[in-house]
Amino acid sequence: MYWNVTSVVPQQHLMLKVKFEDGLEGVVKFKPSHLTGVFEVLKDEDYFNKAFISHGAVTWPGELDIAPDAMHTEIKKNGQWVLE
Repeated sequence: MYWNVTSVVPQQHLMLKVKFEDGLEGVVKFKPSHLTGVFEVLKDEDYFNKAFISHGAVTWPGELDIAPDAMHTEIKKNGQWVLE
């Protein structure tokens, strides 16, 4: 699918640069207010930096991931996806 992520690079804590199969590129930013529940583990910078791609989605160890289709839609509209 065009929204499959092909590259993910942590830029700084709570910010990722991503590229999609269709060539679209952008940034994903996590606001600290979003780091609750399953996302609380991302407060740890070392863990955050372990982001990788699995089946076209940005993923972390323990099967934590973020939806590539929603990410693609927001980045296409705004150049970034801010998770608040």
